Amino acid sequence: MKFKNDKFRKTRGGYTRLLKISCEKCDSSICLYQKDGPGNLRRMYIDRIIDPAVSISRKDLSCSKGHQLGVKIIYQKEKRPAFRIFVDSVTKKVIKGK
Repeated sequence: MKFKNDKFRKTRGGYTRLLKISCEKCDSSICLYQKDGPGNLRRMYIDRIIDPAVSISRKDLSCSKGHQLGVKIIYQKEKRPAFRIFVDSVTKKVIKGK
C-alpha cells in the first residue's frame, strides 16, 4: 500500500503511519487510517480513510452496532472535510508497513 504524499503530509514533517481504527465499546473495525505527524488522533480527514467498514458519507461516524464515534466537520484551517473524533471513542493500533 502506498501512502499519500501531498502538501498536508509535508506540512506535518513527512512522518506518517497506518492505524487500524476500532470502536472502543464493541471493538468492531471502523477503517484503516493514514495518520500524518505526531500527536493524538483528534480528527480523521476523509481523504486519509482507507478501506472503511462503515459509511463515511453520513454526517456522523458510527460503528456497525450504532455507537457514535464522531461528527463530520469542515476543518477550517485547511478547508478539508473530516470527522471530529470524540474522546475515548476509538482505539488505535499501528499497522506495520511491508
